[in-house]
Amino acid sequence: MLKFEEYLSDFTNTVNILDFIINLIVASLLAIALRFFYVRYGTSVANREKFANNFVPLALATMLVITVVQASIALSLGLVGALSIVRFRAAIKEPEELTYLFLTIGIGLTTGANKPILAALAIALIMILLFLNILFRSKQIKGNNIIFINIKTKIGDLQEITKIAEDSLTYVELKRMDNLDNGGNFVSFLAKSDQISQLSKLRERFLKADPTMKISIIDQPDLVI
Repeated sequence: MLKFEEYLSDFTNTVNILDFIINLIVASLLAIALRFFYVRYGTSVANREKFANNFVPLALATMLVITVVQASIALSLGLVGALSIVRFRAAIKEPEELTYLFLTIGIGLTTGANKPILAALAIALIMILLFLNILFRSKQIKGNNIIFINIKTKIGDLQEITKIAEDSLTYVELKRMDNLDNGGNFVSFLAKSDQISQLSKLRERFLKADPTMKISIIDQPDLVI
């Protein structure tokens, strides 16, 4: 019991409980706001909602780590030893996912350093800039003919696949590529097609290059890109 009281006294002397609670609340609210922003405005083809569920626990875990490091040099040394055996092996398929992970970690770092106002201002400014960038990009390409094209093919040359798509459609942007066990590829394109004839031409050229190719075209008229 005496050791617990000593530990509690040492903790309260190094960490202000009220500040800790405020930082905890601010980190949670900012991570939730970032989550909703990413789900609504993100362009990742993967399940954004499922990926964004990690933002709050990641921000709080980072904040806790920084708080512990600040509170005690001894604990920080022990923490370094413990984290040295941890490996982060999440499969990051798109750069956008990595960007939002860094923003979430930034929330935890800033609030853990007892700077909640700085964290709130920085995240608010970053989300405004991201939104303005989205508006700028949407003016360039947004329309009623936005589609997703998913292709499963034996063709191993990504440039060949992309060239066929670019020659057939108005706009093509590679969003995802996975290598298959047979040496082929699973490829996702975000594209714009002004006429049905363009899609027919695309299908004919793809099947000519690979008769066994599987093509899936999904209409995305309200997508912001």
